[in-house]
Amino acid sequence: MRRKPKERSLKKKSDQHGKDRLLSCLKAAHRPLNIQELAERLGAVDGTEITAILNELEADGEVVRTRKNRYGIPEKMNLFVGTIQGHPQGYAFLIPDDDRADDIFISKENLRGAMHNDRVIVRPLGFSLRGRRAEGEVIRILKRANKRIVGTFEEAGRQFGFVVPDEKRIGWDIFVPRVKTKGARTGDKVVVEITSWPEARRNPEGKIVERFGSAGEPGVDILSIVKKYGLYEEFPKRVLKEAEAIPRSVEPEDREGRWDLRELPMVTIDGEDAKDLDDAVSLTVLPNGNYRLGVHIADVAYYVKENSELDKEAFRRGTSVYLVDRVIPMLPPVLSNGICSLNAGEDRLAISVFMEINGEGNVIRYEIGPSVIRVDERMTYNNVRRILEEEDPQLCQRYAAFVETFKDMRDLCQILRERRKRRGALDFDFPESKVTLDEQGRPVDVWLLEQSIANQIIEEFMLLANETVASHLYHLEVPFLYRVHEEPKADKLAQLNEFLHGFGFHIPHANGVHPRFFQDILNQVEDRPERLVVYTVMLRSMQHARYDPRPLGHFGLAVQLYTHFTSPIRRYPDLIVHRVLWDVLAHRSISQKRKAKLESLMPVYAEQSSARELIAEEAERETVDLKKVEYMRQFLGEVFEGVVVSVTNFGMFVGLPNGVEGLVHVSTMTDDYYLFNEKNYTLTGENTKKTYRIGDKVRVQLVKASVEDRQIDFELVAGA
Repeated sequence: MRRKPKERSLKKKSDQHGKDRLLSCLKAAHRPLNIQELAERLGAVDGTEITAILNELEADGEVVRTRKNRYGIPEKMNLFVGTIQGHPQGYAFLIPDDDRADDIFISKENLRGAMHNDRVIVRPLGFSLRGRRAEGEVIRILKRANKRIVGTFEEAGRQFGFVVPDEKRIGWDIFVPRVKTKGARTGDKVVVEITSWPEARRNPEGKIVERFGSAGEPGVDILSIVKKYGLYEEFPKRVLKEAEAIPRSVEPEDREGRWDLRELPMVTIDGEDAKDLDDAVSLTVLPNGNYRLGVHIADVAYYVKENSELDKEAFRRGTSVYLVDRVIPMLPPVLSNGICSLNAGEDRLAISVFMEINGEGNVIRYEIGPSVIRVDERMTYNNVRRILEEEDPQLCQRYAAFVETFKDMRDLCQILRERRKRRGALDFDFPESKVTLDEQGRPVDVWLLEQSIANQIIEEFMLLANETVASHLYHLEVPFLYRVHEEPKADKLAQLNEFLHGFGFHIPHANGVHPRFFQDILNQVEDRPERLVVYTVMLRSMQHARYDPRPLGHFGLAVQLYTHFTSPIRRYPDLIVHRVLWDVLAHRSISQKRKAKLESLMPVYAEQSSARELIAEEAERETVDLKKVEYMRQFLGEVFEGVVVSVTNFGMFVGLPNGVEGLVHVSTMTDDYYLFNEKNYTLTGENTKKTYRIGDKVRVQLVKASVEDRQIDFELVAGA
């Protein structure tokens, strides 16, 4: 289960040093302490500041206050702090903050009114009846996550109704008195605000604060997801006013002190429908045979000043969100699609990174500086692919000035990919599902987006630019945000090895684990039947990439120093990196005062950016899944060839060639009683010994496609 970072605000927190001292004191104590005892041990005259810090620590779940107003550390009191992960059937799991702790099962009775995504403190109760999973009860709710809930209103009489949440894991329908229904009728999609939280035998109560259409109306399905995840569709007026005041074109004074690169041939390469163009590239082959690669990134920090209304809103959003039918941008369109976007034929401000790269793919020298550029051509991935792979005569003629450059880019891309492979970077090749919609928002096609050479070119160039900037800022010893991907945890690695042993593989980790060990196995199974199962289980062992002020390394890329610099129009951490770059470019070094301020802000930036990224990913995935289900409804009763892509204790998921996945529930596998083996991810018939595993080809019939539940159900066809 994925751990969800807490979203943060820029509100000033108590002194971190004071927090650390207080926590150290409590950890060293042999029993919970009261405020007077803490003050004596810390040498404090006034307990007021200690009380303020304790209140913050208690709210975050880092300390626990007893009924006798004593404070202790949760783990020393045999308590667990974490996030509730609900289940549609009413029970839940605690996902502990401590990554080393296992998830804890919580029955509906022991939730004590806690709901999905609430932060809570849980007391262990021992083990469930099966004896396999720890069980617990909620003793305190630290923070409520569902103050507003999106759902469908259902009238239940003249005096009241209920809102059925779209998020089934909430586990409760919300009672709404007639006077608080805002005129909603059965079938209306609404936002309900909780006014009374659930108790043991009583549903939560609320009031409807918004009605935005009826279930089934065009666009309402996606709008429900937008509101469910709390995405910000509209920009506040103060933000739009500030954006409107920015000039629509580059002024003469904006060009001062910049490299003038307007005569340097360069292109953007993006998707067909992209409008927020962050990056342009240029390439020259030098007389010595080396490549001079230029990566030119929109200078968003020049327009979005620190602590401006635009900056505060960008921080709040964290990222642009690319839903199946719309984009919810981080910055107003006048910036994201206008003056900041590197539109062809227009003067634009950029931060340029020039890298000289030798035949082994190593950067032997680089330059970073502010520039003014003018992109020559707005290229698409598809057109570049057709030039390089098909030598399309019309496109080759239309873009004749860049055909040789594209070929050089392909050569450099292959050199850089080989360099990454040599150092052991991981290469998981899982195509992304795309959905085509008609004008009414109905899905007309679902297909897999394969990465072409054009995608690879931009990917490799951006990866190299991000590495170069990370190394540059690291050696200047300035605070900034790293993109980190930590190595798999010991327990996950042990589980993975137990699985891999069945195929004759083992990942050594006595002296630390290296990604090369993973990639070696991926290479060995490339053309073998077990490829998919090994890929899938290996990917599950990985941690989720995130942002951090510390250089914790990027396991997947096999580099120690990595950042996100290349997408400041759509990612807040990239904007922060640009801002730090500007500090050092303008002043060569930064003052101690500025450094201290940046050090205090980076943890907040990191946590907020990571949290908003996860929210965006989940919203994007849900809109695609929704449209996949809607698309499949037309094929009810039809039979498909598929591949088992996941196996669980309740059945197996089967993937179709277009990327659609559906569940074959174990209860429908009636030719035998099937047992789940969690060590090798198989379902085996108790009597027939017939076994299903990831990668097996099967024939399935589509029996259900529920848009409401976002669920596709298959059944195995006889003989499969």
